[in-house]
Amino acid sequence: MSEVLEEIEVTDHVVACDGGNLALGHPRVYLNMGEKTQIDCPYCGRRYRLKDGAGHGHGH
Repeated sequence: MSEVLEEIEVTDHVVACDGGNLALGHPRVYLNMGEKTQIDCPYCGRRYRLKDGAGHGHGH
């Protein structure tokens, strides 16, 4: 399992991660939290955490 290097608060259950500027990044991947409130990128270890009260009612 990857080490969590950074935690980013988001407002949607689906996020795109490209690694940012970390060692030239990685291929863009789309991560779907489903019913969870957080997800870690399998490439870079960034953790995306759903902001309290966000992500409801979008139908995604």
